Amino acid sequence: MKNILVIEDETKIRNLFLNCLKSEGFCTIGAENGIIGIQRARECSPDLVLCDISMPELDGYGVLNTLRQDPVTAVIPFIFLTVTLTKSELRKGMNLGADDYLTKPCSVEELLGAIAARLEKQTALKQWYLNQHQSLKKSQSTDTATFYPTSSRLSKVFQYIEENYHQQINLSDVAQAVGYSHAYLTNLVKRQTQRSVHDWIVERRMTEARYLLINTDETVNRIATKVGYVDAGYFIRLFRQIHKLPPKEWRNTSRIQLVEECFSASSSLN
Repeated sequence: MKNILVIEDETKIRNLFLNCLKSEGFCTIGAENGIIGIQRARECSPDLVLCDISMPELDGYGVLNTLRQDPVTAVIPFIFLTVTLTKSELRKGMNLGADDYLTKPCSVEELLGAIAARLEKQTALKQWYLNQHQSLKKSQSTDTATFYPTSSRLSKVFQYIEENYHQQINLSDVAQAVGYSHAYLTNLVKRQTQRSVHDWIVERRMTEARYLLINTDETVNRIATKVGYVDAGYFIRLFRQIHKLPPKEWRNTSRIQLVEECFSASSSLN
């Protein structure tokens, strides 16, 4: 069953929409003003929002603008409800990302038709998003068969790093594990890969960190621990040095980019 959020300050009209949608088999959520509407949208993640334009405290444009700036609510289909609709109002709503308009009063057929069209488009968009997300997960995951260069002389080195990168290992640990001196191991890895042992440990850790940042909601401190850094502050500084952004900002930016791609895909489905 689809959840529909109705944001309408006039109780009689709000209840009319809620009862109509309930009778058609929808789950409904009501909100008496824009501020409460935003809270309900964030709490309930509705499948679609019906929102009046003219409301006290925060009008429909403010609601839409706020929801579109939050990656969690940005792609929820949004239909405006209005008594009158001027060309400038239409353009303003569309520029903010409105999906449709309904003028009050509207017939049941018009209401259900608009909702059905938006939900059908949303289904296609969700499938696109799922495909993109799976592709992103695949690109962020580490295929150890291709991550490390092929070298018979370094196979034990890379195997040890792969099995222990999430712990506090360093050059000494790797050298002891493979039976090489520090100097010999350093020179060997440098000649074979043009990188140091430390570089390979850091790269493996950062690859896993990027994967966890994109695909989980775990805290940065927890991710730091998972990839072998007891000092989260050091992990954050190192991540920023490599990626030009701190982990939290990198996570948000990456997810927003995915949402923006969703909007581009959404436009192509119109």
